[in-house]
Amino acid sequence: MNEFDLVIFDCDGVLIDSEIISARMLVAELGRLGLAIDLAYVERHFLGRSYPVVMETIRRDFGLDLPPGFEAQYRESLLAAFKDDLTIVPHVREVLEGIGVPFCVATSSSPRRAEMSLDLVGLTALVGDRLFTSTMVARGKPAPDLFLFAAERMGVLPDRTLVIEDSLTGIRAGLAAGMTVWRFVGGSHLGPDAPEEPPDARPHRRLASFAEFFQIAPGLKSVRAPA
Repeated sequence: MNEFDLVIFDCDGVLIDSEIISARMLVAELGRLGLAIDLAYVERHFLGRSYPVVMETIRRDFGLDLPPGFEAQYRESLLAAFKDDLTIVPHVREVLEGIGVPFCVATSSSPRRAEMSLDLVGLTALVGDRLFTSTMVARGKPAPDLFLFAAERMGVLPDRTLVIEDSLTGIRAGLAAGMTVWRFVGGSHLGPDAPEEPPDARPHRRLASFAEFFQIAPGLKSVRAPA
């Protein structure tokens, strides 16, 4: 019997190679306000988190209230950059087309950004209406709410669910939900040499490339998928 009845994929940094674009854009936009942060800070504090959490972190750590138009300007600049530079993560399409159990996407991104991102890389038809965002729950990651909500909507128990995440925030959310968590480290913002995760965000395993997905879990491959 297969170990999992559902696979939940994060979007940014897992299905689409977007995190390095987002981080660079945020660093640039904050720099225009006189706030200098680096990519390492973004990875530690913002990766996998929703915009309100990012805003609150900046207020807490730097005493800076972002101006009312900042979010809209950042989002528009980011979406424009996505149109030019966003790519699908290698081998993701083969996995989504070949998976033999239900899957969905659960992301901290806004619905507009998530929908546009999936459309830009040609994944809209494969994901369909199985896209869940943090706007649907009271608490975003690292709280388990989004993953639990997605599993409930998909009709699957948490302990029969596999989560594919890249961020420590997302890993913590998946573990808090009682799910099995694999950390994808194949995005351009991480890599297989990414530092070891802290004890409270330690995944069950790492996944360096989606080319290895069905080698690791052959039971997840559809019997109709090509060998």
